[in-house]
Amino acid sequence: MYLEPSATPPAHVAPAAETASSQVAATVPLHPNSAASPQTAEISVLTYNVRGLPWPIALGRGAALREIGRELAELRREGRQPDVVLIQEGFRDEVAQLFAASGYRYWAQGPGRAERTRFEGAVLGARDAFRGEGVGKLMGGGLHVFSDAPILDVRSAAYNNCAGFDCLANKGAMLVRLAPEGVPTTIDVVNTHMNSRKASMAPRSRTLPAHNGQVRELNAFLEENRAPGAPLLLGGDFNIRNSPARYYYDALERPYTVVGEFCSQPGSGCGDGAGDAASEPWLRTQDLQAFSQGAVRVEPVRSQAIFTTVGARRPLSDHDGYLVRYRLSWNAASLAAWRPDPSIEMKPHKLGVRISWRR
Repeated sequence: MYLEPSATPPAHVAPAAETASSQVAATVPLHPNSAASPQTAEISVLTYNVRGLPWPIALGRGAALREIGRELAELRREGRQPDVVLIQEGFRDEVAQLFAASGYRYWAQGPGRAERTRFEGAVLGARDAFRGEGVGKLMGGGLHVFSDAPILDVRSAAYNNCAGFDCLANKGAMLVRLAPEGVPTTIDVVNTHMNSRKASMAPRSRTLPAHNGQVRELNAFLEENRAPGAPLLLGGDFNIRNSPARYYYDALERPYTVVGEFCSQPGSGCGDGAGDAASEPWLRTQDLQAFSQGAVRVEPVRSQAIFTTVGARRPLSDHDGYLVRYRLSWNAASLAAWRPDPSIEMKPHKLGVRISWRR
């Protein structure tokens, strides 16, 4: 059911002279003087909407969140835990218990309830207070990232565009900058949650423009915050199932490639519906992952659903977890132009990292 564990990585000293464990494994010896000698590593990312909604909107969710933490811990004991976990709808305090049980070393979250982000292209218009618009934010963004690799930086943005009861949560996007062991560059990982349709209780005439606006905001966030030369991994609940109008909006402007589209092409090698592009399998889910190249090349090699709702005696959420394993590859030539950001310093913290900037 789950992906096989990767090989054990060699020893590596993390930034700030801290040694951190990681499941990212170097698989080919490095030949630093040869531009043609490739090195590879693998990293796995799980995106999971855990339905961590507060009472009385949903019942029994605290117990389910704790159970998800135990399931992740079991994967860890078997050496099969995802290297990175992206959580959406983590609105409840039990997310802290989920994190503690899971065994991950680093935890970041964003955007908070009070966070506001200026965006020139917002489609605001008149508000429908009876459907939760314009009455304020009752919750933060519900986004969390767990990582075995050190988190060097955290950035987040709240979406200005929203419709219906989704406006009560401060939905948005967050970026974490990771320093995986055995990889010569940092990796930017982005988590997002976009406006729902039916669950928002707003008409399509409002939800579609709001979602389109969030697409533009996400692209602007990536352009502003992505580190030059760093590979990008993106995941989250995009709320696009059975909606070509949502999925294909501004598709040519995306600074990333969707895993489902890539793997559906013949010869992709990632065994995820190869040759099935005509049936658009990426429209059969709310949850997506995507990637973009940097000095380190990124290629998905396998994807699968875990924590599935189908056939489960007691589903842990109303979403499946979506797990993707990526192969990272590089050589001396591809790394020649990349330089780490000298302004970021990492200091260890009890439940994650404390970030400081040197100016």
